[in-house]
This record gives sequence, C-alpha cells and structure tokens, in this order.
Amino acid sequence: MSRNLLDAETSPYLLLHKDNPVHWRPWGEAALQEAQEQNRPILLSVGYTACHWCHVMNEESFADPETAALMNELFIPIKVDREERPDIDQIYQTAANAMGTMGGWPLTMFLTPQGEPYFAGTYFPREQRFGQPPFRNVLQEVARVYHEQPEPVANAAARVQQAYTNLWGRDLRGQLSGAILDDVSLGIARKFDIFFGGTIGAPKFPTYGLIEILWRAYLRTGAEQFNQLVQTTMANICMGGVYDHLGGGLHRYSVDERWTVPHFEKMLYDNAQFIDLLTMMWQHNRVPTFRMRIEETIGWLLREMMVEHGFASALDADSEHEEGKYYVWSEAEIDAALAGTFVQKFKEVYNVRREGNFEGRNILHRIGP
Repeated sequence: MSRNLLDAETSPYLLLHKDNPVHWRPWGEAALQEAQEQNRPILLSVGYTACHWCHVMNEESFADPETAALMNELFIPIKVDREERPDIDQIYQTAANAMGTMGGWPLTMFLTPQGEPYFAGTYFPREQRFGQPPFRNVLQEVARVYHEQPEPVANAAARVQQAYTNLWGRDLRGQLSGAILDDVSLGIARKFDIFFGGTIGAPKFPTYGLIEILWRAYLRTGAEQFNQLVQTTMANICMGGVYDHLGGGLHRYSVDERWTVPHFEKMLYDNAQFIDLLTMMWQHNRVPTFRMRIEETIGWLLREMMVEHGFASALDADSEHEEGKYYVWSEAEIDAALAGTFVQKFKEVYNVRREGNFEGRNILHRIGP
C-alpha cells in the first residue's frame, strides 16, 4: 500500500508526520505482514512531540522527497509515538542498548520483517556531521546488509534475544540483603562526580533512581560519603541552568558536566521525581532552597502543564523554531525588564554577561565560576 497511513491516527505526534512523503505505517500486524510478504526490512522510528532532535530529523530527512523515496523503496517505514506505546519503546530501547548503541529519541531501529532488530541508532543527520554518516548512506548500507549478509543479521537478532532473556527471563523474587544494597550503593557512588554531582561526565541526566539509592543508603548507614554526593548533586541541579529560575520546573538534562547548559525540554516524569526526591530530603534536613524549588515546580506544573483530565507529559524545547529561545536572555532584555539598582545584583547572581554565556545570550544559573 503505497501511501502514508498516519492520517487516521489520534496521536498528535503521529499526526505531525501524516503529510510526510514517507509511506509511514502505524505499528501493528498489518505493517509486519506487509514486510514479510515483500521480504523488506522495517525502518522503525520512535519519537514524541516535545523531542527537539525528532523535529530536526523530520525536517532534514522525513520531509525530504529524495530521502523519503529511498526509505519507501528499501523499507517498510513504521512510526511510533513513545508516549502512546511505551511498551514498544522499552523493547527497542533495550535492544539498542544490547547492540551497543546509547538509546534516546528519535530511536531509529532497523528490523527484520519479523520485528527482530539488527541495527540501531538514534538521530542520523541528512549530511555527515557529529561523527555520524548521512542518513541516506545508512539506509542503503543497512538494506544491503539485510539482503546480502543474512548471517550477521541473524547473529545480531540472536544477541538481542539473549539480552531480553537475561533482563526479563530471570526470577527476581526475594529479599535484598544489606550487603547487596551496600555493594550497589558503593558501585553507584564510584560513578558519581564529587565536584558537581550526578554521574561523571556529560551529558548529565538527573538520574533520580540512582540519587535516591544513595540517599536511602545514607539514611540506612549514616555514611557521609553518600550524603555528600546527594547534597552536591541536588544543590547543583537546583542552582544550575538545568533548572528554570524564572518559570520553575526542571529541563531534561544538562549538556555540560556543571549543570549550566540544559537541553530545554521539560518532562512531566522528571519533574515529578524531582519534587518527590527533594521532598524526602527536605523532610530530613529542612534546606530552604529545596523547599523553594519544590513550591516553584509545583506552581509551574499547576500553572502551565495542567490540561483537561490531567497533566501534559512534556513541554517542547523549541520556540519560534529555535531550541531554548524562550529561556535565554540578552543583557539588554534584562536591563529593559528590571529597573534600578536591583538589575545589577540580578545579573551578578544569575551570571548574566554582555557577551552572554550561551551562543551570545544568557542562561540564568547560580553556579559559580
């Protein structure tokens, strides 16, 4: 069936792609059967509405007639909204990790007609950059491998199946001993940055599950090592550019190791975990900044994220077709918005410079030099 089939979908993300020249199919038995009947591999693209790089790949490749023609010729293209089908996203993110690819969105998976993954990636550029080959080259090579080298394809699928078995096939019932919890906590602590908190290196995600394990280890053992790592992490998140100091709420992650330059999406689940962990910590130590961030973030959720019957799942990183434009300021804009002696103090506290601290503009943050 040679046309785009997303026009009948209800997902806002899928409807964004209904006018692509790519012959997208929604996930389902019909698409898998079509791939098997034609012996064509599947190109599975998973994304979501607020994903910046999903929009970039759409504009560069999926909206491009030449790239779309290649996708339609070589593959059965399937589009999935991760917020509508988190189960599919989890399965193929796990597969990507098992194949040595760091997951993320957009997730770009190449599957056999039976749905078995044999090559994985995320964002591929239209032209070579970021150390990535052009997407069209990837399409041609991955299709060639499927038809000409069945053994490597089968081996890749088998490795992924083994990873699924190892992850989900074990009986995990039972109690965790104190010794196991201590080993896990020490292992996590060794991967944490003692200067800025969070896991060592960049990009830096606020990995609340790991932070909470360290916090509970501190409460259980009293070991100051765990407390210091958690306090450093949460203090820098609360003061860094990864937190929106004007509107409240936390951005997706930090591009740098100091938490100063965010990737500007705001996710509901990140902010829910942020509130939960800060509340646990505030109940223990009554740090005023933690309470302030809790109240500001709840205020932002109620003010900007409430929709009919609940909350929106995410807020897009882009405004006026620029990533983060809504959140960055020139010095002149701040001078115009604030009056009197207060403006100079504000600029000192929030690291505002004439030349800017991010692409000629300023991300407000309170991390020292």
